[in-house]
Amino acid sequence: MAGEAQRRSEWPLALSLLVAATGLVLLTFYNWRNGVLVFAGAVLLAGLLRVSLSDSAAGLLHVRGRMFDTALLLGVGLAIGTLALIVPN
Repeated sequence: MAGEAQRRSEWPLALSLLVAATGLVLLTFYNWRNGVLVFAGAVLLAGLLRVSLSDSAAGLLHVRGRMFDTALLLGVGLAIGTLALIVPN
């Protein structure tokens, strides 16, 4: 059974997944561009949480080193957001 400290360290990933799921709902039922931008915001949020939290507090966002995780998440978030803005309707 997971302890209280382990359950608390999963909130950054849960928050990012909640925002990403909101983006996917917007993408499916409303405007696709807004949904993709919210999804990109979720990835950027995960990157910002990874850079601001310690390794133990980041929980499941901690995969490799802090710089690698942050660069990958922020880079992918920016790429998704840029493509959402560039692609024509």
